[in-house]
Amino acid sequence: MPTAEQLSQLPPPADHPVNFTKEIKPILEARCVNCHGHGRAKGDFRIDSRETFLKGGGTGAAIVEAKSAESYLIELVMGFDPDNVMPKKGTKLTHEQIGLLRAWIDQGAKWDAGISFARAEPLNLKPRRPALPASRAKDANAIDRLLAPYFAANKTKPAKPVDDRVFARRVYLDVVGLVPPPDALEKFLADKSRDKRVRLVRQLLADNENYALHWMSFWNDMLRNDYKGTGYIDGGRKQITQWLYSSLETNKPYDRFVAELVSPAPASEGFAKGIVWRGVVNASQMPHMQAAQNISQVFMGVNLKCASCHDSFINDWTLADAYGLAGVYADGPLEMVLCDKPTGKTAAPKFIYHQLGELETSTNKAVRLEHLAQLITKREDGRLPRTLVNRLWQKFFGRGLVEPVDDMEKPAWNADVLDWLAEDFADHGYDVKHLIETMLASHAYQMPAVPATEQTATAFVFRGPQVRRLSAEQFRDAVGALSGRWYEKPAGQIIRADGTTNHFTATRAALVPADTLQIALGRPNREQVVTVRSPTATTLQALELTNGSELAALLARGAETAVASRTGVANQSLVVGVYQKALGRKPTAKELQTARTLVGQPAQKAGVEDLLWALTMLPEFQLIY
Repeated sequence: MPTAEQLSQLPPPADHPVNFTKEIKPILEARCVNCHGHGRAKGDFRIDSRETFLKGGGTGAAIVEAKSAESYLIELVMGFDPDNVMPKKGTKLTHEQIGLLRAWIDQGAKWDAGISFARAEPLNLKPRRPALPASRAKDANAIDRLLAPYFAANKTKPAKPVDDRVFARRVYLDVVGLVPPPDALEKFLADKSRDKRVRLVRQLLADNENYALHWMSFWNDMLRNDYKGTGYIDGGRKQITQWLYSSLETNKPYDRFVAELVSPAPASEGFAKGIVWRGVVNASQMPHMQAAQNISQVFMGVNLKCASCHDSFINDWTLADAYGLAGVYADGPLEMVLCDKPTGKTAAPKFIYHQLGELETSTNKAVRLEHLAQLITKREDGRLPRTLVNRLWQKFFGRGLVEPVDDMEKPAWNADVLDWLAEDFADHGYDVKHLIETMLASHAYQMPAVPATEQTATAFVFRGPQVRRLSAEQFRDAVGALSGRWYEKPAGQIIRADGTTNHFTATRAALVPADTLQIALGRPNREQVVTVRSPTATTLQALELTNGSELAALLARGAETAVASRTGVANQSLVVGVYQKALGRKPTAKELQTARTLVGQPAQKAGVEDLLWALTMLPEFQLIY
């Protein structure tokens, strides 16, 4: 109990009827919720509701109704005990705020109905199927029908589609990661069919091998799969390359794809196994905690990393949540460790969303994993399809429907588009290619690209896809197609779905360890989950592109091959062919004149090398418009 002297220091209660919503709620939100609300219960004290508030915590009742001077809460916020002042972090309460709390307690601690500091119901978890707006066009894409009211509300008129040449390059790079071959491009341009764009999307999606090779990079980043690096030498890390390639080549339904990663067989266990780090590591880096963090992030759009060490300060996830999911992958009971200090408390294995069902409390790890996979992939889990829809939207349009893409608790800028696509995706058996076709066949995807600054603006309004840089792998493959110089062999043997070994006449960048060029262009080391690569060019990239030995050697060998294969051919033919391979078009008259002078007649290796270098430095080559 406070001493008489301490009681004399109390500020007087406010001299007016206190309004809980306007005066007390802001104090609790600013000073108490981080430790005692939204599912947290420091000292076993929760302020979710008036009932939990009055109940108090491990040290007893928080207040004595109508007697603020005798209330433990007032003693704590006054700081009578210097070692036990509340709040422990941040700004302390002012005397005016303490006076308001005193008056509120003295007046009966009234609590307005409907106000709760409990954890909010998760956003984007339950499935929702919005109705499609009517459209005059019978074959109107669902995305465009859903965006029509959005454009009207934002007083924006959708721009006309890009021309066929721009569309073809965009869709080739997005679906198979390659620039369109000149012959195929010319054939597409000559086609007068009304549905030729949809047919091109389907044709590229049906190219199973190149589709798989392109999307390997997307999934390697997220699943931390690579060909060398930390953990591989001593067996503390395992590749899933063959499983991943086969899954992509056969377009494995996404719910099965996820289930085989969550409850893995030997071929797919590398993701959940994680990395066994050498040396001393903290509890948040142990393999079972990595599994909890990575599964939540990749498949559910949830950040558990902060909660793996302590109750998160950036969201509502708690240490118990993180350890509950980690416990599913542990071989025995898992003691919770708070900031590297053992707590003596054991977390029961559980899934982070109890709304989808309770996890079987089996001591058999395999049984727990199988049930976890069932919970995550059950049809009632709307978060799973929404998260992939959002990731693919970000991939094709430069900005997700929800941003950031790893925080699916945020609202979407257009919830109807997100929800409809997620439900349509699930209705079609979690067919990823169907989802991609729906997006790429839309007018929204075919609109002219807008600068990145528009996509990152605070007052964002969708006006079209973002201008995007080629990924490291796309750039290297584009240079390979231009120079005829691909990688010599993949990092390992790849078996096709039909059981034959794929020897790859042209090895794509996604199948080899990162070299200096790819690293400079932003390919990550994959020791951590990477869901979005940085779109910003760096000084290192500029130096590597202008003065790097890898690119210089590629272009030199490409020039040598070009000259040798075109002996006696007019340099004009060589120049036109190079332009068509690099940019998907013939050179203008001025470009042709300059390039012919540069190349020489007959064509010289040094001149061709300079031309190749000049073209690869153009924004038209390096960007997707």
